[in-house]
Amino acid sequence: MLSHIARRFFEAMIILLGITIVTYMLLYLFPADPVRQIAGRSATPETVNNIRQQLGLDLPVYEQYWRYLTSLVQGDFGRSYIQKTEVAELIWSRLPASLLLMVAAISVEVLLGLIMGVISAVKRNSTTDNALMVVSFVGVSAPQFVVGILLLYVFAVQLGWFPIGGYGTASHLVLPALTLGLLGSGWYARMMRSSMLNVLEQDFIRTARAKGVSKFRVILRHAVPNALLPIIAMIGIDIGIFMSGIVVVESVFGWPGIGQLAWQAIQRVDIPIIMGVTLVAACSIVIGNFLADIIALFVDPRIKLK
Repeated sequence: MLSHIARRFFEAMIILLGITIVTYMLLYLFPADPVRQIAGRSATPETVNNIRQQLGLDLPVYEQYWRYLTSLVQGDFGRSYIQKTEVAELIWSRLPASLLLMVAAISVEVLLGLIMGVISAVKRNSTTDNALMVVSFVGVSAPQFVVGILLLYVFAVQLGWFPIGGYGTASHLVLPALTLGLLGSGWYARMMRSSMLNVLEQDFIRTARAKGVSKFRVILRHAVPNALLPIIAMIGIDIGIFMSGIVVVESVFGWPGIGQLAWQAIQRVDIPIIMGVTLVAACSIVIGNFLADIIALFVDPRIKLK
């Protein structure tokens, strides 16, 4: 197991290194000149050249990248040209809100998705199965802003059960987490149903039934645990997606997460923030998949033999 973990960790580090290269190339892909953004439109050529030298942008590309990489290792993501603030401070200030929404949303979508998927698999080709799959299809197809606005109108405006937007209390968290959970649960339901159907056809399930094990125990103790591997992989991907920020949902509910920060940076062409958020999102996906691989080792010990 330790060798497998070490190998996966090394692969993750290589991927992260590649991500830093791609992220740094954003500096050259954007049409905006960071020096001009700092100096202003009325700056003289001398001022522009001085700023370019101070930033090291007159150095060869490989030297610029090395300085960028060494700064990242020290936790320095650069400085925002527009907000005049360290990018790391801006990202870390939004991180708690993003983490909270991520945990709540994943909890909702996994719980709903697993229940729907298991029921659909057990009642295969029945009216219940068809109805749940239609619901899951609607969930994965519905636009985020439509679901979010609908929940706001019903539960915040009409019923007054929750605040219209904001951040700070558990009541503020319910509607955005429910919006993401309802949309994401459809994917988990369809994946769980497919995985469960495959497991239910295995020999050990037929053996358990032949021994007189109750249907409930066969499903809960034997089928569900063996059908969880694809779900664990999906959770690892969702960690990265949610950590990159759900721009639409955060905008609808006024949630101060990383997605809102990224959207504001894109509107202002604030390149250091865009690069920082992109790097954090990519790292989150890599870390999420790495954790999913490690957890899968404990869920299915057979993986250790591969």
